[in-house]
Amino acid sequence: MRHRKDHRKLSRTAAHRRSLLRNLTTSLFQHERIETTLAKAKETRRLAERMITFAKRGDLAARRHVARFVVRPAVAAKLFHTIAPWYAERNGGYTRIIRLGSRLGDAGETAYLELIKSEEQREKERQERMSAEEAKEKALKAGAPGKKAKAGAAEGEKPKPGKRHERESGVTAPSRKRTRTGVKTG
Repeated sequence: MRHRKDHRKLSRTAAHRRSLLRNLTTSLFQHERIETTLAKAKETRRLAERMITFAKRGDLAARRHVARFVVRPAVAAKLFHTIAPWYAERNGGYTRIIRLGSRLGDAGETAYLELIKSEEQREKERQERMSAEEAKEKALKAGAPGKKAKAGAAEGEKPKPGKRHERESGVTAPSRKRTRTGVKTG
């Protein structure tokens, strides 16, 4: 029986486990969403929510506690200045685990661990993505005639190695598919 044993050991020594969880927590705050195994996600969630609670407090002792745990100082600053204000009125439940299924190689159950965002934040990010996509399309349309002109002027130049097949035949290499036994082409 596992009475009074409150955390998963993850088949690692104490130092390795602490290092792993610190890195996962730092990555979660940096990227706001990570993919890992379900057991690691559940353990990381415990520590990440504690760090967010410390960041919400915001006093000197909390800053020192978080700085000792989070690996990168820039990520700790992001936690205090960006992430903590998101949850000012929320009492816990800052993260979400979304199960993805089994991994192909070892059948380990994988999951996303992500920070929960409000409707306003999601709408703002959606608008930013849409404006970035529109700017990209405009740049592509404006850059298309320039590319042809550059290609015509560059005909006398020496071609780059490794691009011969792509230029001459117009056919690219076959795509790679991931199957149960590994990566196959075709």
